[in-house]
Amino acid sequence: MLLYIVRHGDPNYKDDCLTDFGKIQAEAVSKRMRDSGINVIYSSPMGRAKETAEPTCKLLGIPYQIEEWTHEVQGERMTTYPNGEKKSVTLLQNTLLRENGEIDIPFEKTFETKALRESEMEKAFAYIRDSGREFLERLGYREENGIYKILRPNEDRVALFCHAVFTRTWLSHLLHIPMHIMWSSFAPTHTGVTIIEFKNNENGITAPKCLCFSDMSHLYSEGVDMTHDRKIKV
Repeated sequence: MLLYIVRHGDPNYKDDCLTDFGKIQAEAVSKRMRDSGINVIYSSPMGRAKETAEPTCKLLGIPYQIEEWTHEVQGERMTTYPNGEKKSVTLLQNTLLRENGEIDIPFEKTFETKALRESEMEKAFAYIRDSGREFLERLGYREENGIYKILRPNEDRVALFCHAVFTRTWLSHLLHIPMHIMWSSFAPTHTGVTIIEFKNNENGITAPKCLCFSDMSHLYSEGVDMTHDRKIKV
């Protein structure tokens, strides 16, 4: 199985929808999804994710299925580190998640880092981890001690339209990358495509492998400006 995790297009966060530029990005990624052979589509329940999925659904003639657990992380991402002011973990200067030796803190102690221990990200991580396990089991892969038992080989190419904070949180679990390293080092772009492979090995076990992260080649192919947060070229 190939899992395509697609961040929504350029958003109007206030109204939870896409901007005009975001709609152009969504049209571009729909062609990428068609050419990738997508045959199952899931979406976050939020407007900007569903609007990004809609051109793909229309082009392929496949409706999206809502996965409530892929809703963007909101209140849980707040931290008061380092100055006592409540803010998004995403807004932290990334050096704060790496300095004073914290870059070497292992996965199992990631929530002991100064930035994350003052947030509610541990709760958000647990929810996404557990919901993701249930989702993958429905698709035929049961997690057992860091690897996945293949309950039934799945040859689908699955698209999930979702969000940046959600994506980094889930990838932290799937790829066993400490959350503070994920936050300091990875940033999904608008309509960026991350591909996770679950190879159907003959021995009946598998593990997720990242084939690419936040790829934007569909924007290049359609002549759309690839610079993050910049509008279309004129």
